Amino acid sequence: MYIFVQIKLMMKPILLFILILISGFSFGQIQNSIEPEKIENPIHKNHLNTIVFSDKVIPFNNMKETDFLKSMTFQEEKNFDIRVFMDNSLVNYLHQLDPSLSVEELLKKGNYQFNFFVDEKLIYTENLNSGAGTIDQKKFKTSFRIPFLSTKNEDSWGRYLWMRFYFANGGIDALEAGKHTLRIEIKPYLKTSTLKVGKTIAQGEIQLNIPKKNVSAEQIAIQKIRPNSSWKVSEEKFNQEKIRLLNQKIAENRFRDITGIVVIKNEKLLLEEYFNGYNRDSLNDTRSVGKSFSSALMGIAINDDFIKSENQSLKDFYDLKKFNNYSSKKDSVTIKSLLTMSSGFDGNDEDDESPGNEENMYPTDNWVKFTLDLPMTENKIGKNWNYFTAGVVITGDILDQSVPNGLKDYADKKLFQPLEITNYKWQFTPQQKPSLAGGLRMRALDFAKFGQLYKNNGTWKGQRILDKNWIKKTFTNYFADHKDFEGYGYLFWRKVYKVGNKEFESYQSSGNGGNKIIIFKEIPIVIVVTAKAYNKPYAHSQVDKIVQEYLLPAVYN
Repeated sequence: MYIFVQIKLMMKPILLFILILISGFSFGQIQNSIEPEKIENPIHKNHLNTIVFSDKVIPFNNMKETDFLKSMTFQEEKNFDIRVFMDNSLVNYLHQLDPSLSVEELLKKGNYQFNFFVDEKLIYTENLNSGAGTIDQKKFKTSFRIPFLSTKNEDSWGRYLWMRFYFANGGIDALEAGKHTLRIEIKPYLKTSTLKVGKTIAQGEIQLNIPKKNVSAEQIAIQKIRPNSSWKVSEEKFNQEKIRLLNQKIAENRFRDITGIVVIKNEKLLLEEYFNGYNRDSLNDTRSVGKSFSSALMGIAINDDFIKSENQSLKDFYDLKKFNNYSSKKDSVTIKSLLTMSSGFDGNDEDDESPGNEENMYPTDNWVKFTLDLPMTENKIGKNWNYFTAGVVITGDILDQSVPNGLKDYADKKLFQPLEITNYKWQFTPQQKPSLAGGLRMRALDFAKFGQLYKNNGTWKGQRILDKNWIKKTFTNYFADHKDFEGYGYLFWRKVYKVGNKEFESYQSSGNGGNKIIIFKEIPIVIVVTAKAYNKPYAHSQVDKIVQEYLLPAVYN
């Protein structure tokens, strides 16, 4: 009996150990892939899995409880920081989502997911780009600071994350004047064949008091169309209240850096308004809007028989063997593939690592040589789309060598003079040739003439400037199966706007900052928006919102 009792007593710790092991496996406990930094700071220990807010820049080791805010008056010219306290490092959270992946694979395929709630309503979710944040930080750190707003204009991924939430994805509308609760949740995410999102690893909230912005009645009022615009003025009615609400948002800086809005309806000037110090005679730097002018000029040159067709190849214009990285594939690059940004060159402006990224081109002393020196990819010519500014430079050079007296003179005689456009400025290449990569400056009313030319199927005041068939080719979507945008033609973007249960298909010239010439296919409207929100993540989305929620409902009914 005594021996039996002793055996039972000895078995208890063994059974307990086995139970712990079993329970560990059953609850899916997974060991860390990397040893994270130790959590020794007492503030950190007290705020595990928490986000705290501050209006000061505070070094980690100098933090005090009194530095963290429960409420604040939100002012965009002040600091607005968050500090995230976690109980592990990001790579270990990702490892829990997929233990089969290496550390390097986890960091390539995952990062933090941010969720922004206002008054308990989810406003915006972003799976942070896997390249955001340093590798060491994501491997080892269990706490980090994110400056959303900075008086020193700190350049961080957090600043752009806040801009995307606030300006581009509904934050500014949710945080209207008054008191609101802002809550942020952070989770790990991993994108492999599917999207895996982990549990919340940090969250916090703050009460924000949003001051009312004072604007004058004059700022909200619809601006009268002055005489001598060179357009006939429309007498059609439109929803003035919608336009006043739009003007109020621009005055309150809720739509930012807008400089001009022009609406043409049935070939007449319906709306003409200017903001932020701009006026009718201002020459707007519309950046890549200028690319669409290359499309127009190419169509004119083909119609004039200076170029046979857009199906001509680069070998017809250049001795390609004289350039670096020659391959026979370069011989097959067509003008059409340059116009549709599907040439197969190793160039992608949306990839910082791409050899042909436009930022690598600008410092060189010969942009044409830069482009033709680029290697080719495995992409099939005409099939794979990549935004490739350098390719448009080549279309300009082909035009310059093909038309009489060069591109500058030809563009003036064949396009600008017939459209009665006299006040404009080109950007030039290092060889002092007009750059069709972008940067053409012009009045908003004159950009509207260019848009109306397409709306008129190529005529202006009875004179044919563009071939109707060329416009049909231009306004064809060559990438209907592309998942990241709605389509692309000959250096024009396709965009569909939705108002209620109606859809309005458009083709548009689009440039950095939110500049657009929008030509609607089925309704008699051309819209020009000029803006200077250069390199801002909200630049295009706010203009799309202006068009879809204000201009179209106001002027078309």
